[in-house]
Amino acid sequence: MPRFHRPLHAALRPARAGVLFALLSLASFWSHAAAAATAVAPRLGIEVLLEQRLDLLRGKRIGLVTNATGLDSQLRSDVDRFATHPEFRLVALFGPEHGVRGDVQAGDKVASSRDAATGLLVHSLYGEHREPTPAMLAGIDVLVFDIQDVGARFYTYPYTLAGVMRAARRAGIPVIVADRPDPLGGVEVEGPVLDPALASFVGLFPIPLRHGMTIGELASLFNAEFGIGAELHVVPMQGWQRGDEPLRGALPWVPPSPNMPTPDTALVYPGMGLLEGTNVSEGRGTTRPFETVGAPWVDAPALAARLNAMALPGVRFRPTWFTPTFSKHAGQACAGVQLHVTDRDAFRPVRTGLAVLKALHDQHPKDFAFLPGEPSFFDRLAGVGDLRAAIERGDTLEAIEARWQPGLSAFEALRRQHLLYP
Repeated sequence: MPRFHRPLHAALRPARAGVLFALLSLASFWSHAAAAATAVAPRLGIEVLLEQRLDLLRGKRIGLVTNATGLDSQLRSDVDRFATHPEFRLVALFGPEHGVRGDVQAGDKVASSRDAATGLLVHSLYGEHREPTPAMLAGIDVLVFDIQDVGARFYTYPYTLAGVMRAARRAGIPVIVADRPDPLGGVEVEGPVLDPALASFVGLFPIPLRHGMTIGELASLFNAEFGIGAELHVVPMQGWQRGDEPLRGALPWVPPSPNMPTPDTALVYPGMGLLEGTNVSEGRGTTRPFETVGAPWVDAPALAARLNAMALPGVRFRPTWFTPTFSKHAGQACAGVQLHVTDRDAFRPVRTGLAVLKALHDQHPKDFAFLPGEPSFFDRLAGVGDLRAAIERGDTLEAIEARWQPGLSAFEALRRQHLLYP
């Protein structure tokens, strides 16, 4: 039959299909919009504490352990809210690495001081003392801890918390941890579990490099499984679920330390932080620390090509050139790569960091080096003594990761007992 003699119902069929598709699309849009409208906005642990759990604070003298991340979802400072609260009295502040205001560089000692806004004494927990002393705790009824963690074992804030809990147990003082999200999502665990023989302030307990826990969950784990035994109250968040993008609107990103400027930095850090134990710049002194790595002797295009050929999940590498303003190779022109994460869910930061280490070692065997020491700083960061040797002898990624699996499986069984969120 000629085309212009088609039956009317055949001619109308595409139009009906188009209308039906449009109606289904519209229904889907309104369904998603309604779900978004009814979703509960996440409430940080500090907000739940001050709005729903004042029974833990009322009439008490409070010591507050916090830093620049100690804010609520309206960006109001914990220090300011506690200092003016009518139901309790803030009597002392405690600052971790980088200080209460977050203005001290990595590894630099933090001095005790007076807080300019409140006049309160700020006790340093990253200087002469890593735990509060009895004198620091005199006159305190309750310690409150509210600091954003980044999800990596070698970040020091969880160990400041462990020290606070130990000192509080000895003094008979309760500890309240106001929980905050794991910016890595809290789903995956990755990397070697720390060998207790290599315990230090960049890895105190046998947990993996990417532990997949919030700071409150870590507090519960440390307290119950690693012999602390403090009177601990974890105040959970409301409305946060595992896997939520980085903070799911709970709070705009506030750098928890000077070289952790964005959630992207936190995402790559559990693996790329291992570069701190080598003579390669991990990007300190650039605008993209831990996403940019290199050294004066690196062949940038060759390194990028080598890494891209590995087809690592969720990431691509771009050759780049940079001059760090401080830290390793300060003032020297460096060549290297910048990581570009293309799929947060697929990306594996520890596997990626390991691949970068191997590529640098294999491409530049005469120039690349692990920093000296016994044990070396790299071994303390890795938490195991055999990773450095495995890279030097050319083990495959698969062989290295296979050795981690028994420890990871045991950790995951322990971890499940302390998870607070679906």
